[in-house]
Amino acid sequence: MGVKNILLLGLLAALTVLLAACGNKPLLDAVSFDRAVLTPNADGDSDVLKITYNLARSAEVSIYFTDEEGRRYYFRDHVRHPPSVEKPFQVYFAGVVNGYTLPGETFDGFEVEKRVLQDGLYTWTVAATDDAGVSAQVTGTLTIAQADTALPELRGFSVYPPVFTPNRDGIGDRATINVHLTKDVEELTVYLEGPDGTRYHVMEKETATPLNEAGWHEFDYDAGVDRGADPPPDGTYTVVMRARDAVGQWTRATGTLTIERGGVPRAYILNGEVDWAGGGPEVSIPLSGTLYFTLTVENDSRVPIRTSGPPPGTVYRSDQNYATLGEYEQSGVFRVAVHCETSPIDHPWRWAVGGPDDLVAIEENGRRYWYLPAGARAVVTGGIQFVDYVEARNPQYCYASLIHEDVEISMVNYRVDPVRVKIEVP
Repeated sequence: MGVKNILLLGLLAALTVLLAACGNKPLLDAVSFDRAVLTPNADGDSDVLKITYNLARSAEVSIYFTDEEGRRYYFRDHVRHPPSVEKPFQVYFAGVVNGYTLPGETFDGFEVEKRVLQDGLYTWTVAATDDAGVSAQVTGTLTIAQADTALPELRGFSVYPPVFTPNRDGIGDRATINVHLTKDVEELTVYLEGPDGTRYHVMEKETATPLNEAGWHEFDYDAGVDRGADPPPDGTYTVVMRARDAVGQWTRATGTLTIERGGVPRAYILNGEVDWAGGGPEVSIPLSGTLYFTLTVENDSRVPIRTSGPPPGTVYRSDQNYATLGEYEQSGVFRVAVHCETSPIDHPWRWAVGGPDDLVAIEENGRRYWYLPAGARAVVTGGIQFVDYVEARNPQYCYASLIHEDVEISMVNYRVDPVRVKIEVP
């Protein structure tokens, strides 16, 4: 037998011994809990223990506790682990296991995701099963004492309205999520979850109850539209509220919220141009004469914009305003307006952003509202008959604006195309 063959046989023999040694190595060993009594109450004393174990091969590991009546509570439920390499695995346990209910116990409107073990004596088990189906387990005992078992209950959880339209039209623009929290917590969060798993956070509204303290909490959701952000796509979402107390218990409540016609409204006076009758930049009209204008409004957004009268073509007297015509301000409504330097109120003369042929009707809560469709344009005309004047401000400047009432007048739509108007007095 040659030298090479002898070396090869020696190497094979060594490898065989090594493999045999690995095969005989226990799947699970060096299992320990570093304390026998745990008091999970977040007082900083004996609240957490350390679990140590060693795995010889990749395996699914479970760690659970069995009470004296035989009920099982999982801390880890068939979690896959690679083998231990340089040192055993270590995991910390604070007495909290997967959610469970006690005999005869029910919860109204919420569920328990994580819950602390009740006081008592438990048998702990660390179990492992490798890919070949070989299993091993080690057991011991643990006493739970002085546990803070009070749950952070989520009572009266509600979402209203169930359908909302975040588009700043003043109708159904916000959703409110309410809850009564029964216990101080470390965390109270609310989010919308879409069908694809995307989450959208909901901010808590400032109320009499301080953040994370027991009491009534209200969350206000505008879908980001108030900050100029596009809302989530139209559709039905799951509203999720979760609370976590100092011990680590988690509770969860869910509802649904449907978004319809959501989007940021963006409308402009087209090209920033106003056609003032008589031309410009300066016009003269006799006392009791009328200043006419024509402009075009463009809805440059993906949502319709709401408007209200009076209709285009309306002619005001200078001593009138929109309120004297019975057309009061309405939150979320877009209107074309004209303002002059001697106007007694802000933008006293206002018109709808389109006529009957331009607008579409949408029913909301049994009422009909009028909208300029997304991407549409409408020509708006009107006039002001000057039946009075202020001698000290004659001539004066007048200008047009596009107002989003109770929301804003964007700078691009403010003081558009000013004209110098002189009233000719006999």
